[in-house]
Amino acid sequence: MLNCGSSSVKYKLIEVKANKILAEGGIEKVGLPGPFIKFKDKDGKKRKMDLDITDHVGAIKAILDNLTSAEFGCIGSFNEIDAVGHRVVHGGEKFNKSVLINDEVVAMIKECYGIAPLHNPVNMAGIDAISAVLPEVPQVAVFDTAFHQTMPAKAYMYALPYKYYKEDHVRRYGFHGTSHRYVSKRVCDFLNVDYKTQRVICCHIGNGGSITAVENGRSIDTSMGLTPTEGLMMGTRCGDLDPGAILFLMVKHNLSAKDMLAIVNKKSGMLGVTEISSDMREIDQARANGSERARMGLDMYCHRITKYVGAYAAEMNGADIIVFTGGVGEHQADVRELVCSTLGFMGVELDKEANNANFGEEQVISTPESKVKVVVIPTDEEYMIAHDTEAIVEGREP
Repeated sequence: MLNCGSSSVKYKLIEVKANKILAEGGIEKVGLPGPFIKFKDKDGKKRKMDLDITDHVGAIKAILDNLTSAEFGCIGSFNEIDAVGHRVVHGGEKFNKSVLINDEVVAMIKECYGIAPLHNPVNMAGIDAISAVLPEVPQVAVFDTAFHQTMPAKAYMYALPYKYYKEDHVRRYGFHGTSHRYVSKRVCDFLNVDYKTQRVICCHIGNGGSITAVENGRSIDTSMGLTPTEGLMMGTRCGDLDPGAILFLMVKHNLSAKDMLAIVNKKSGMLGVTEISSDMREIDQARANGSERARMGLDMYCHRITKYVGAYAAEMNGADIIVFTGGVGEHQADVRELVCSTLGFMGVELDKEANNANFGEEQVISTPESKVKVVVIPTDEEYMIAHDTEAIVEGREP
C-alpha cells in the first residue's frame, strides 16, 4: 500500500492472507534537496540511504527497486505484486467505500482537488506513478472520508446558505475514516461484543486528531469537517474556531487567505499556544519542568477531547465503549487520564494502574465496575487498505 504526501511516500508490502508484512518504509524529501529512503531490510534491520530522485514517479521506482534488490529485497520481481492500494484523503460525496481505480474514479478524485488541495493532488501523483511503472497492476483507492458517508444530514450540514452545499458541496466530510472503521470494529472483536449493537466513541488522537461516534457499526458524527482543520485542538491545527476571529485577524494584520490557511493549519494548535512544540512528548517534558504554557496547552487539548466525548455520548443516548488510538491516544497515559477524569457522570471508572502501564497494547484500561469500557487499540490503517484492496481485486465487497 502507498500513502503519498506532498514530499513523502510511505509504503508497506503485505501478504494479506498470511497477515504478514514483508517490507515497509518511506521516502522523504521528494522534490526537495537531499531525498532519502528509510526502511527495514529482509532481516528487520533499519536502514537509510540517500536517493537521486526528483518526483513521485522516481520515488515509486526507488521503492520497487528496493523491494526487488538482491541485497535488501523480499520479492524476486514486480510480477509478485498483485495489486496496489492507495490512501486517498478526500472522496467527497462521491465515494462511500473503497473502489477499483479507473478513468472515471480518477476524474472524480480530481474533482475533489478544490476541497482538498493539499492532499488529493499528491495522492493522485502516487496513482499516476504506479500507472507509469506498473501499468498492468490493478489499483484501489481507499478514502479517508468514505466511512463517514453514513452521517445523517443533521450532522454533516453547515448552517450556511443552502446554495453553498448545493453548488459547492460545502459540508462536513470527516477524516481518519479508515482508522475509525478499523478501530471501532477491532475493539468490539477484542471485547467479544456485537459491532452492530454497540455505541462506540472512537478517539483517534495524534498530531492530527478526530473523534467519531459509531452507532451500530455506522459513523453518525465526527469532529473534522470540510477539511481536517475543524474539531479538536491538534499539533499544529487550531480545531474549532470562531470564523469571526479569522476575519478580525485577516483585516487587522492584512493577511491573505493563503496566510490564514498556513496559520490555522501549520502554526496553531499545541505549537501555537505553547510556542514550544507540536510534539506531545516535548510538551510533557516542558510541563514537568514547570512550563505554565505547556500545562495550559495540555489542559486545552484534553478539554476539547472531553467535550466531544460528552457530546457524542449525548447524541447516542449513552456509550458502551470509549476507545483510544493514534500516536497520543495509544502512548500518552496522562492524556487518557485527564480526558476520563470528568466522565464519571457516564459511569466511566479508569483503572489508573492499567492505564499507566499501557503504552500502545490492546487492553481494557477501565475498572470491571465501569459502566463504559475504556480500551486502547492500536490503529492499523495499512491493514484496512490491504484488506480492501485484496477484496476488491478478488471481486468481493470490502
